[in-house]
Amino acid sequence: MQKRVSLKDIANKVGVSIALVSYVMNGQEKEKRVGAGVVKKIREAAEELNYQPNQIARSLRMKTTKTIGLIVADIANPFFGQLARIIENEANQYGYTVIFGSSDEDEIKSAALINTFLNRQVDGLIIVPAEGSGSQIQSLLKKKIPLVLVDRYFPEINASHIVLDNFQATYDATVHHIKKGLTNIAMVAHKSALVHMKERIRGYREAMSDHHLSEFICVEEIRFDNYDVDMEKVFSDFEKTNKNINAIVFATNTLSIFGLYHIHKNCLKVPENLAFIGFDGGDVFDLFNPPLSFVQQPLEEMGKESFKILMDLMNGSSKISQIMLSPTLIERDNREC
Repeated sequence: MQKRVSLKDIANKVGVSIALVSYVMNGQEKEKRVGAGVVKKIREAAEELNYQPNQIARSLRMKTTKTIGLIVADIANPFFGQLARIIENEANQYGYTVIFGSSDEDEIKSAALINTFLNRQVDGLIIVPAEGSGSQIQSLLKKKIPLVLVDRYFPEINASHIVLDNFQATYDATVHHIKKGLTNIAMVAHKSALVHMKERIRGYREAMSDHHLSEFICVEEIRFDNYDVDMEKVFSDFEKTNKNINAIVFATNTLSIFGLYHIHKNCLKVPENLAFIGFDGGDVFDLFNPPLSFVQQPLEEMGKESFKILMDLMNGSSKISQIMLSPTLIERDNREC
């Protein structure tokens, strides 16, 4: 195995001190007033010898690894995939590397990921928290680990977070159906105790109640680990016991996509047989004629702001930032062809 090139090797080749080489390799040449000619020789020698810095040792010296951990629910979900890319792009601009992990909505997997990231000495964490992971967040705060919650949060925990106004999102979506003269509107949501899902259900319920449609309220809940079977049952229930359902609000992107599959499977036409509003949009929404309406989340702002808040915390700020972003209802009820 070839011996790793050291600062001493470069110093011997150039004929300068190890300290001088260290200043240059750590970007401190101006601060330490190293001459331009010496800097050039040191850098050329380092390249010639194929010097590779010891990142672990450098991290210990600088007390930073320039890495952050990002835990999402499922990186394969287009919403979380796009969010991760935005955060990664933002982090890159500041010289940070992002390590990703998916909790799969499992608190045990979430805990394992957090431990892995902490063992990697990440400088901070951005977390889409899984149900039941509140104690993990509290433990991180107690250890003074910089962290930001995104997409979801725990009302009882005073942590920085950036989320959507989930109540308003589904309230507006439901009212959109009502304004079209639809009354038998169902909502398909996740079976979850997390506040963002509770708020989406509350938005739907209050919109129905405010428009004197309480008797038609119908909330179907899907388990995270049983999408296909549960969605099949939802449409079976509609067929058997609630045939008058003429519109649905889907509470997430994944539910929207599974819902569209079963709409197609049941030979239903949108919007003739069933009006549809989903979350986040996507290519599949554009394949329908007319294209499907959806709630748009401000992903760009959510991703950039979450990293900005984390940067402030990693730089020593003690300010708790709690931001709620407004949704946009993308209405696309007119046929394009």
